[in-house]
Amino acid sequence: MTQSHPRISKAVIPAAGLGTRFLPATKATPKEMLPVVDKPAIQYVVEEAVSAGLGDVLMVTGRNKRPLEDHFDRNYELESALQKKGDAGRLAKVQESSDLAMIHYVRQGDPKGLGHAVLCAAPHVGDEPFAVLLGDDLIDPRDPLLQRMIDVQAQYGGSVVALMEVEPEQIHLYGCAAVEATGDSDVVKVSGLVEKPDPAEAPSNYAIIGRYVLDPGIFGILRTTEPGRGGEIQLTDALQQLAADEKVAGPVHGVVFKGRRYDTGDRGDYLRAIVRLACEREDLGPDFRTWLRSYVAEEM
Repeated sequence: MTQSHPRISKAVIPAAGLGTRFLPATKATPKEMLPVVDKPAIQYVVEEAVSAGLGDVLMVTGRNKRPLEDHFDRNYELESALQKKGDAGRLAKVQESSDLAMIHYVRQGDPKGLGHAVLCAAPHVGDEPFAVLLGDDLIDPRDPLLQRMIDVQAQYGGSVVALMEVEPEQIHLYGCAAVEATGDSDVVKVSGLVEKPDPAEAPSNYAIIGRYVLDPGIFGILRTTEPGRGGEIQLTDALQQLAADEKVAGPVHGVVFKGRRYDTGDRGDYLRAIVRLACEREDLGPDFRTWLRSYVAEEM
């Protein structure tokens, strides 16, 4: 029987990673601040949270992440200069990031993995369900994945993960879910999870992508979760305990996503994301697509 569960209002964005795959660019610049066309990747993620009604955002940061705070803060000198020039368009873009949401920050300290980063959010989140958004995955705003996950959590309770079908040979790059069908075509019940399995041992080709809606009971499990793959505290391992015994903090469900996702965690995918988004922009797309066709024709 369908039950009513508390709606969520808080989003957690882990942003303490070192960004080693993008060195040397990330030696002094956080990977989350790398531009995707003309906005840093992290702003797309915050906008997604806000669009889903989550105006209270906690970023879990680390050393050398001060530019994140500066980006979402006011820049009075720049705003004043643009105002004096009468450049209302650029002024609005600058002010947009500082007016998006109520953003808080906490430092992770030791880089002990995603599970530990989520645990750092416990004092801020309290005893409420909450969302976790990873900055490497950008979800097209035309495909409201997070809102659907919030709706599923409100219906079933417990926790909800975002799933995407991948080629079997790619599953070792992701957390993987064993699933059972439900009455909703895009919703499955998760019966087990494993972090980055060998393709021959993977329970399915359903990969976990970077969106979660979590019951606060996850914090108690994370406090006792031992380091797993890579010597880190894995969020997947904690979710596996929830899936194995739903009496702890409710069941785990998955929303199967078939929309537009842009992976900015890999250099090649990052470049492809920029090209795709630039092609779709009304202000950039027409000229850029013309140039791109010409360039490809010449190279081929």
